[in-house]
Amino acid sequence: MEKGISTKQAFLFTLINYVGVVIGVISTILIYPQDKEMLGIVRFVDAFAQIMYPIIVLGSTHALINFYPQLNIQLQQKLFGYSLVSLAKLSVLIGLLLLLIGYLYQGEEMSYAKYAFPLAIFMAYIELFKRQATNLQKLSFPTFFEKIIPKITLPAVFLVVLYSSFSIDDGISIYILGYGLITFVIGYYVYKIYPFRIENNYSDLFKELPKRKYYAYSLFAFAGSFGSFFAFRVDSLMIPYFISYEANGTYNIGVTLASTLAIPATGVFALYAPVISDLLKNVRLKQLNDKYKEVAKALFFIGMLLFSCIAVGIEPLFRLLPTYEKLAPSIPIIYLLGANVVINMSTGFNSEIISYSKYYRFNLISILVLMVINIAMNLFFLTQTDWEIFGVGLASFISLTMFNIAKTIYIYNKMKLWPFDKDFGKLMLSLFIILGIGLIIPVVNEHYFIALLLKVGFILMCGLIIALKTNWIIIVKSKLLDLKNKVF
Repeated sequence: MEKGISTKQAFLFTLINYVGVVIGVISTILIYPQDKEMLGIVRFVDAFAQIMYPIIVLGSTHALINFYPQLNIQLQQKLFGYSLVSLAKLSVLIGLLLLLIGYLYQGEEMSYAKYAFPLAIFMAYIELFKRQATNLQKLSFPTFFEKIIPKITLPAVFLVVLYSSFSIDDGISIYILGYGLITFVIGYYVYKIYPFRIENNYSDLFKELPKRKYYAYSLFAFAGSFGSFFAFRVDSLMIPYFISYEANGTYNIGVTLASTLAIPATGVFALYAPVISDLLKNVRLKQLNDKYKEVAKALFFIGMLLFSCIAVGIEPLFRLLPTYEKLAPSIPIIYLLGANVVINMSTGFNSEIISYSKYYRFNLISILVLMVINIAMNLFFLTQTDWEIFGVGLASFISLTMFNIAKTIYIYNKMKLWPFDKDFGKLMLSLFIILGIGLIIPVVNEHYFIALLLKVGFILMCGLIIALKTNWIIIVKSKLLDLKNKVF
């Protein structure tokens, strides 16, 4: 399993994500700025769906990963089948609840529920199928459809709405149908490699896995996921309410570009989840600690290198584009949220360690505390200052930094696992110095293209030297040497 994680699956996962990133970045800098209000509405619908999605899932996807290794093949199939049924039942319950709320409250926001509800159902099933694909170490194909189709559909929808008689509502409907296609394709793929079926009797499953234990874990995971939305995604709901949909579009342009930094971490965290669960179940903490340090250094190096390229190159790059005036307000958000991503990557897979250990309840407590802090800070910055979306970004930066520090310290106190060492300190100092030099390289006579090449080229060259000439990041060095041997 570990071999698959470190080679083919990790490579394909990352490659597919970056194809999606390229499509998303092009759309973000050239298409979305043409109608930031529409982008704000789409992200509002998405945020609405993100509220319902964890209720539909109710922690079953996390439970699938957590309990899967300890069951035999027959019970593993039943656990997955039970998860499929649970999602269907909860979808019906949420649908009835929405009908009741819509009858009692006729506000403008509820008009988007008819779009958000099916989107939430599709998201829930996509996540469940992806978790099962992760268990089977077959994540690359589902990732392709999940990451590529929405990246193609949304800009296509924008162009259709901008240059035809289609309305925004029509465009959102097409966007949601794209998610329906993803759900069908990924579900069929999982079925082909892992024929699943719906059972009438799950008594043998819950004899081996007590219902109380299953639901206790699932409910804690649900609370964590639900709290995560308010801790990390509530800004997409609050900005339209306190400012405007256009401001929400501006903010989400920054979010989209900053989130590109997290692609390597997303792949590693998803693919390592079963391994972490297995190491914890077998109490192989030394091996887990070694991986914790290795992955933290590798992800910090990649994240900081990419962030440095963005930090030094975003201004000259935007200056070259016809959409500069509409993109410029997003630059401070890109800096803030990009730094957020680097901090998260530098602490490795600390969330996964907590989630799959006996201390999983800490995730609930910490996320609920973070939720309160983040909402409070957002309210403060939106109502007591004139910082607008910059204040929202600052609230997110402070909240996530506190969250990652708390998780890292907690893991050390409970399990004596620590992601940092002397090599991490040397790596961090070197990359900060390189970033500082890159920032002060001047732009001469408004030659932005030359400045972009010089600044980004300097960062990448220095990063390559560090990776190849030191032993600070063995994972990255070995991959680069393998690539060098294949090419030359």
